[in-house]
Amino acid sequence: MKKIYLLFIALAGTFAANAQQLSFGHIQNQVPRDQRAINVFDVRKDTTAYKGISVDLGGAFALQFQAINSFNDQKNLTGANAAYRLNNLTNDFNLPNANMTIGAQLADGVRVNLDIYLASRHHHETWVQGGYLQIDKLDFIKKGLLEDVMKYTTIKIGQMENNYGDAHFRRSNNAYTITNPFIGNNIMDAFTTEMGAEIYYNRNGFVSMIGATNSKLNQNVQEVIPGPTTEATPDQNTTISPTILAKLGWDKQINSDLRIRLTGSLYHTANSSGNLYSSDRAGSRFYSVMTHAGTIGYPASNILDSESNKDTGRFNPGFGNWANSYMVNPFVKYKGFEFFGTLEFASGGDYKGTDDTRKVNQYVGDLVYRFGSHENLYVGAKYNLVDGKLRNSDAEAVQVNRFEAAAGWFMTKNILAKLSYVQQNYKNYQQFANVGGVSMPNDFYGGKFEGLMFEATISF
Repeated sequence: MKKIYLLFIALAGTFAANAQQLSFGHIQNQVPRDQRAINVFDVRKDTTAYKGISVDLGGAFALQFQAINSFNDQKNLTGANAAYRLNNLTNDFNLPNANMTIGAQLADGVRVNLDIYLASRHHHETWVQGGYLQIDKLDFIKKGLLEDVMKYTTIKIGQMENNYGDAHFRRSNNAYTITNPFIGNNIMDAFTTEMGAEIYYNRNGFVSMIGATNSKLNQNVQEVIPGPTTEATPDQNTTISPTILAKLGWDKQINSDLRIRLTGSLYHTANSSGNLYSSDRAGSRFYSVMTHAGTIGYPASNILDSESNKDTGRFNPGFGNWANSYMVNPFVKYKGFEFFGTLEFASGGDYKGTDDTRKVNQYVGDLVYRFGSHENLYVGAKYNLVDGKLRNSDAEAVQVNRFEAAAGWFMTKNILAKLSYVQQNYKNYQQFANVGGVSMPNDFYGGKFEGLMFEATISF
């Protein structure tokens, strides 16, 4: 944190010394970080005038009180296996989360954005989530260059939140939770930050995007040594192929009461480590559910550690080599009623040389009713089902389903309080799982967690 304070002091000194050259808050084509960001998808164009180099500084804070209990059918374990009984979870506060956003308008139609996690479940220290350069005009090359094309075109370049599907616009991103009417994200949570570029063309309701990344969450130039998969060298892939992203859809405000949006998206990688469903390094919102502590001499597959076991409550299909994911998102808003759906069909191969296709599907529907002054109150319900095989050798697919009901109050456009009831169930999991060649009791056998969560969030 000391480095952040020093950065603030340095920035303040720079701003004071260059007050005549710098302005604040005049950022073009930026999505607001408050209540106005709800139901804003992809990128947008606005009419903000360019007033020279301008700086933007924002933040988000979130705090949850969790009252959730976990259950499974392993209550009768005896002997050494008794160490695998689920932990008792207390009703208490979780680690507060904090984000910071730094942006700058560098030229007319050109801005930069940097997103920072100040505190998160997985990394307690400050670290960078990602950043990008956004280009909406080419006047920095030549005044009026391709003006008629750039009126509808946006280019984004960087290590950034990649735009696969529409669901990630309604998810919680560490402390930035104001666009999520619920507390949990999808069970199979599609979110990744990879190095790449995206090109958008949105015109008269037509929505389109094409992009490519280098398929890496963590950037390095190290070559993977070919050879058998072992604990020391778990990845058999010797090359990395680019990931292709695409989106096509239609979004129209039919009249003052009715808006309809429908999009289809693609995420394709031919040879990668499969980052899409495991890249949210900030961690799941449901802390330590379905975990056991273990004891000395009895290693635990799910230990009670909010940092190293960050993904509790999620499902990762774990494609090890190649993957195709398709997402369809219908959205309808009629007056105060909103329906948002997700149909996701994912398939992939486990390891190089054994590329039998394995499929996992996800179905999500949420219904929200917003009312009150400026829709500052809402109630909603969400159902989420994931169905698929963890391994090709499994006899049957497992299922995970979740029901969540929530109510929220925007105290101001920047402050939101939510209360949620959640119940999640695990079906068809075997009583014992093979972990590193050792048979261990499976935490998800007859598994279930349920309870209440309260979350307060501030975003500006």
